[in-house]
Amino acid sequence: MNGAATRAAPPAQGAAPWRWRKQGVIFNADGRWPWLTSHACLPTALVLPDRIRLYIAPRNERGQSMTTFIDLDRSNPAKVLHVHDRPVLELGELGCFDESGIMPGSVVRHDGRVYLYYVGWSLGRTVPYRNAIGLAMSEDDGRTFRRLFPGPIADRTAREPHFAVSPCVVKEDGRWRLWYASGLRWIVVNGTPEPLYCIKYGWSDDGITWRRDDVTCIAPLRADEANARPTVLRRDGVYHMWYCYRGSQNFRDGGGSYRIGYATSVDGIAWRRDDAGAGIELSAQGWDDAMLAYPCVVEVDGRTLMFYNGNGFGRTGVGYAVAE
Repeated sequence: MNGAATRAAPPAQGAAPWRWRKQGVIFNADGRWPWLTSHACLPTALVLPDRIRLYIAPRNERGQSMTTFIDLDRSNPAKVLHVHDRPVLELGELGCFDESGIMPGSVVRHDGRVYLYYVGWSLGRTVPYRNAIGLAMSEDDGRTFRRLFPGPIADRTAREPHFAVSPCVVKEDGRWRLWYASGLRWIVVNGTPEPLYCIKYGWSDDGITWRRDDVTCIAPLRADEANARPTVLRRDGVYHMWYCYRGSQNFRDGGGSYRIGYATSVDGIAWRRDDAGAGIELSAQGWDDAMLAYPCVVEVDGRTLMFYNGNGFGRTGVGYAVAE
């Protein structure tokens, strides 16, 4: 698997299967603006004193992903208080890593500011696209952002030659920790190049310059699996991770489409995978009856919430569930 090191994880004491109570769709792109034509992808939550600010990636009229936010009621996240009327970042300059699309990944409070780690898209020739991770900063509780750099802070490397995507960043005990999806290789499925990727780990002293030692956290269970979009919660000395995984055949709302997986760890580096413990399954019918993707788990007022996408990689909107 591209030479990546995978550490065996001891059992995480205190970890038990989760159960989630679904609350349904809370928002879908409705075309009210040309950049909000479809999708509400990659929900990324920032908990504010009076609301939950949820960043999402709608697509514009050209099919490019943008990033904006909706504000939700803390006591009732199904209640949308505000839909922001513009993207928080414009597409990057011609030739830059984010010229073709921008998706949210993770938000972190630091020194009175909000750091937004995001995924940039640029189109390819032999493969459809490539991705890298960028960083933007806000000084107004995440309403507006400016790029810290025109280029990415995490990109392909000598040992990870394809792409870096899906950042989950946590600042903990003076160290910044990163879980992200690294491209393993491209395969051709029915004449189309499709990417394979898995979740890896990195760390930083400042949240900007990252050390990535090619350490795999969630290894694929089969040769054609891809897993991505980690979200990590630490509780009672145990790290809990939810993520999504898919196959490479018929994965666009078919039998190989994204499901939500789960793993635990005692150190955040070596993980024990237990997808059955994720606690959330496809619905019998409705907006998430074919796909579960891109979880974001946060704790709000004594409750644990999961925001996620359903069918069509966010085409049917964003919803949430509450841990029982």
